[in-house]
Amino acid sequence: MASEKPILYSYFRSSCSWRVRIALALKGISYDLVPVNLIKDGGQQFSAEFKALNPMQQVPALQIDGITLSQSLAIINYLEETHPNPRLLPQDPKKRAQVRMIADHIASGIQPLQNLSVLKQMGEKKMEWAQSCIISGFQALEQILQHTAGRYCVGDEVSMADLCLVPQVANAERFKVDMRPYPIITRINKALLDLEAFKISHPSRQPDTPAELRA
Repeated sequence: MASEKPILYSYFRSSCSWRVRIALALKGISYDLVPVNLIKDGGQQFSAEFKALNPMQQVPALQIDGITLSQSLAIINYLEETHPNPRLLPQDPKKRAQVRMIADHIASGIQPLQNLSVLKQMGEKKMEWAQSCIISGFQALEQILQHTAGRYCVGDEVSMADLCLVPQVANAERFKVDMRPYPIITRINKALLDLEAFKISHPSRQPDTPAELRA
């Protein structure tokens, strides 16, 4: 079983799923994708079948090497340890800590506050709430990047921090956040979107992307 192709349970627009798709693409890992529509039928993630796979009823989930993993950063860390090239965590302890700090800043401090399950509770204030959460997080992130950024979030090599940044900028654009106050975030995002791994993993190019949103 351990030699079977990995299976990624993903939703095209899920920023957490996108992080994992980028990591798989960068590391050249071939996988099968099973779409989980977070909207259709009241949310396919709430099915008994998917709950058995991931009790948190969230995407992504990755079946790999005979185990099932959820939580995007845990998945990326596993891929990093089992497929170390190209490296997504720098060897230098200080830079590695900065990468993890930025990844956590986004994955714990911004994205969960504006994800689908929270927005469902916000009623008519969905857009206002999402914008507020992203703006607050991006103000801090822009300040952090002044000290860590090179071409990308930490220096000149793509890292786990960048895998978190690009999907979060896409969320910001979807929620109509004015990106002009964040020139470093904007510059890094543009540079990353030029890379093939970020292009092929993009929400507009997934098997479950609706026709009207396809690239």
